[in-house]
Amino acid sequence: MEIADVREAIDWQATHSEKAGAPCTGRVIRAELAILDTDTATGRRMANWHGLSVADAMPLRIAGGLHWLFLTGEDRRLEPVYAGLLTDQGTIDAIVADMAVKYDARLMPWLDGPPQTNEAGRSASVMAGLLWLSGELGPKFELNEIGASAGVNTMMGRYRYDLGGTTAGPSLSRMKIAPEWRGAPPPQNPVEITAVRGCDLTPIDLTDPDRALRLKAYVWADATERMARLDTAIAMARQAAPDLVKQDAVEFVREMLARPQEEGVTRVLFHTVMWQYLPDASKEAISEMMEAAGTAGEPTRPLAWISLETNRATFAHELHVRYWPGGEQAVQLTTAHPHGAWVEWLGG
Repeated sequence: MEIADVREAIDWQATHSEKAGAPCTGRVIRAELAILDTDTATGRRMANWHGLSVADAMPLRIAGGLHWLFLTGEDRRLEPVYAGLLTDQGTIDAIVADMAVKYDARLMPWLDGPPQTNEAGRSASVMAGLLWLSGELGPKFELNEIGASAGVNTMMGRYRYDLGGTTAGPSLSRMKIAPEWRGAPPPQNPVEITAVRGCDLTPIDLTDPDRALRLKAYVWADATERMARLDTAIAMARQAAPDLVKQDAVEFVREMLARPQEEGVTRVLFHTVMWQYLPDASKEAISEMMEAAGTAGEPTRPLAWISLETNRATFAHELHVRYWPGGEQAVQLTTAHPHGAWVEWLGG
């Protein structure tokens, strides 16, 4: 689905937030319509937004800025809105419009880049994909993440999972991922992550308090469990930071495919909710490189591509797995809540 009209895009994002269980954030996003009517640089830039406002998540950029003003304590007028105590949309519109006027210069930079919303809960689907792939290709995996942001999911090998009774990861991990599981559980196959690294154009250092706070600003205020998971990920990163590089996704994939691959280890490219932000040329380049490498690969050095991305018609995330060699195989294994609250297993 493509929406280029700014007002329609804001309304779509507000509805999406409500459907995802975040009505308070939905009200704040819907109030962004009032910003369009203010005499502010932020409002003018939003009103004249170039491109697809849904695909590049423009409404979520401003929502992050507004939440940041609350988290820093600079302006706490949205506190009763985030708490669900103030629900009158007209009153919320007036608050947000006034904040846009007062903090115009503060909010403008939030439009410069897409939201970086690493969510550990999304890794539940990725782990389910690895459990399934283990039965197809073997238990050892080298993971490579594009659009890794702060590396919250780059650290997924350090998390404990309970996926409908199927378990994976270190039993004593501080991070417990146990979504509501729908359907049969994934297979209880062994998974060994031999190496993991990620890339992002603007990686966030979780050990930097200011950068970590910015990441937290993108978390919807209703989502207290998400915020708790992010706090846990921040604490884990301070103990051992994820292996991240500042690099374009195309170059990262090119270098990944050029590196020697250990025999008996499946090389995995994975990403969660970032594909929509890539230029079409980058998507095509990555697809061509992966397909060429898979076709030319050796049976003892498999290649896999795991993607968890949004279906904008259903609001659900879909886990798709492609793998080689022996001809490309492709399967959709899950649909999931946008932030991993529930996962429905579709695979074998």
